[in-house]
Amino acid sequence: MSVKRVMGTETEYAVSLVHAGTYDPVRLSFAVVAAAADPRTAHIRWDYQREDPVNDARGGRLARSQARPDMLTDEPQRHITNVMAPNGGRIYVDHAHPEYSAPETTDPFAAVRYDHAGDGLMLAAARKASEQTGASIAMHRNNVDGKGASWGTHENYMMLRSVPFEQVAALMTVHFVSRQLYAGSGRVGLGERCETAGFQLSQRADYLHTAIGLQTTFDRPIVNTRDEPHAPGKYRRLHVIVGDANRMDTPQALKLGTTSMLLWMLENAQSCGMDIAGLIDATRLADPVAAVHTVSHDLGLAAELSLEGGGTITAWQLQARLLSAVYETGARTYGTDSRGEPLWPDKSTVRIMAMWRQAMTDTAAVRHANDDERLGMAAEASRLEWLLKWQLLERLRRRLDCSWSDSRVAALDLRWAALDPAVSPWEKLRARTVCLDDDEQHGADEQPSAAEQLQTAEIQPPNDTRAWLRAWIVKRWPDQVAAVSWSRITVRDPDSKTGLLSMDMSDPQRWTAASCADALADDDVTQNDDAAQNGTVQNDIVQSPKDATQTAAAALKRIMNASGA
Repeated sequence: MSVKRVMGTETEYAVSLVHAGTYDPVRLSFAVVAAAADPRTAHIRWDYQREDPVNDARGGRLARSQARPDMLTDEPQRHITNVMAPNGGRIYVDHAHPEYSAPETTDPFAAVRYDHAGDGLMLAAARKASEQTGASIAMHRNNVDGKGASWGTHENYMMLRSVPFEQVAALMTVHFVSRQLYAGSGRVGLGERCETAGFQLSQRADYLHTAIGLQTTFDRPIVNTRDEPHAPGKYRRLHVIVGDANRMDTPQALKLGTTSMLLWMLENAQSCGMDIAGLIDATRLADPVAAVHTVSHDLGLAAELSLEGGGTITAWQLQARLLSAVYETGARTYGTDSRGEPLWPDKSTVRIMAMWRQAMTDTAAVRHANDDERLGMAAEASRLEWLLKWQLLERLRRRLDCSWSDSRVAALDLRWAALDPAVSPWEKLRARTVCLDDDEQHGADEQPSAAEQLQTAEIQPPNDTRAWLRAWIVKRWPDQVAAVSWSRITVRDPDSKTGLLSMDMSDPQRWTAASCADALADDDVTQNDDAAQNGTVQNDIVQSPKDATQTAAAALKRIMNASGA
């Protein structure tokens, strides 16, 4: 194991009418999602039968009669609100927001790429909806409206169920409280309704009110306990709701990568003799909810947080302890090189660990700088999104000689999140930041640029998860697909008594381009062999005239027979 695991993201977008005082966000959301639909696949329904939103990871189930209606996400809505994205993901209406769920990936860098592919898909849908409705529809990638409402940017991690959930919850609480130092996207205003003027690290922090819970839209918890794995029984899905909607690559890769490494540590602690109980006891916070607010509001990065066992600790020190513990686990598991660096098993893990160390260096430098010095910290701001946004807004404040409560400052904060590149200052500042795909391809010959990889991620699925087969079947035989979900696909089968054939796809690592290759050897599916090994998106899904007589059911039967399913 390493940083690599099945992971993915869900992003809700803000939708509005340009220059309109009042509008119906639900109606706009339906218009955007409808515009995202491909007429060839619009009939495909989402299969809710395997969803289980009331199952609690702490044990037991919430009675459906006690659940608020917005918790029952397994109940289909009256209108068709689901669209299959061409990359194997899902676009749908979630309450008053268009939402994009990225396809499953196995690497934090691929997860970032596929998450940001959603921005392109949503922007294109908003433009099309604007043409269809005659209204100018705007989309923003953020989490708050400053008036009390918040919407989510969720993370999902497949992990071993054998790890006691009490350990997961305890360690993740510490991590989620403290990772804001480098993962926050920055926000104008303190409090849910911006009751106090100012700037803070995180958009989401002020909307967290409980330490742990099953719910996601009210009394939001730091640790969400929904136990809905979409995977075989030995796994659980850690569903994370505390994160910000980052525009920048580095903080997003860090929040995915560091969380994955901590889960890896939990999964391997017993086998290598790590004292996880001791680590948890030494870092357990007296009041995690107060702490998550304090950390976000503290631009000095030095606030003391009370520990349950007595004494205090800073968020930076908490992250240092977590980083040290992961290093110790890595050294015990893999050994070390001559410098004492663990011999991490893959390049992605090496990159994430180097980025985590750099984040600690960056935040330490920021902590010891005054405001004038912070304005000149270009290198650190290329990796810390909240700092880059603060620099932009602080320069505006100084130029206008105004306070943080000035509406012009709040307006620029909102424009940062705009998906329209003609509106958002982020698009002008993007070149100053670290782009992970450009960094990865630096010095490589004949490799697609980051922009090209992003465009490809909008239309092609990852090769190394079940998303590949889901997208392949839908694209090849859209008229024959009746329903899909994360873990099942149902197609029309004239040879079946029911007229339908359902294929179980519970294992997200099983139905990949490589694993299906032999069964589909007669089909015209071309893929880049290197891409199949590393999960990048250099595969093509095409339909050949020679396959016109084939059916989706026949293809699935060949795959199931070849795999012994």
